[in-house]
Amino acid sequence: MADRLHGVPPPPTTSIFDATAWGDAPFSGTRHDAVLFVGTDLSDQEVRGASFADCTFRDVRFNASSHIDSAFTNCTFVRCSFFDATFTRCKLVGSMFDGCTLTLVAVDGGDWSFVGLPGADLREASFTGVRMREVDLTGARLDGATVRDVELAGALLHRASFQAADLRGSDLSTLDPLNADIAGARIDIAQTTVIAEALGFRVE
Repeated sequence: MADRLHGVPPPPTTSIFDATAWGDAPFSGTRHDAVLFVGTDLSDQEVRGASFADCTFRDVRFNASSHIDSAFTNCTFVRCSFFDATFTRCKLVGSMFDGCTLTLVAVDGGDWSFVGLPGADLREASFTGVRMREVDLTGARLDGATVRDVELAGALLHRASFQAADLRGSDLSTLDPLNADIAGARIDIAQTTVIAEALGFRVE
C-alpha cells in the first residue's frame, strides 16, 4: 500500500459492510464511520448527501457513479475503479488513493485538501473550482487533464506530468517547472509570472 504523508497509518475500521443485508437500499443521506467495504459495486449509482468517515474501500467499483454534496473524509481507497465517476461539491479531505483506476474522473467544486494521489494516472481527468491544498500529486500523470481554477497551495507536484493539461486559473506557486513535465500545458498571463519567477527570472 502506498504510504500517506509522513508515514501516517490509515485509520482502522471497526466493521465490515454487508452488501447482502444492505440490499438495494440507496446510499444517499446515509452515514458510515470506520467501515470496511470490500468488492462493493456502486457503479451507476447517484449518491447525494452521504457521509463516509475513516472508511476503507477495497476493490470497490464506482464506475459511472455520481456523488453530490457527499463526504469521504480520511478514507482509504485501494484498487478501486472510478471510471467516468463524477464528484460535485464533495469533501474528500485527508483521503488516500492507492492503485486506483481514475480514468475520466470529473470533480466540480468541493474540498480535496490533503488528499494522497501519488503516482495516480489522472490523464483526461477534470478538476474545476476544487480546493486541493497540500494535495500529494508526486509523480502523478495529468497529461491532457483539465485543472481549472484549482487551489493548489502547498501541493506536492514533484515529478508530476502536466503535458497538454489546461491549468488556467489554478495556483501554481509550488510548481517547479524543472521538476515537472509541463510541455504544451495551457496557462494564463498571470501564471506566466509565477513560472518565470520559479525559473529565477525577475519580472518587472
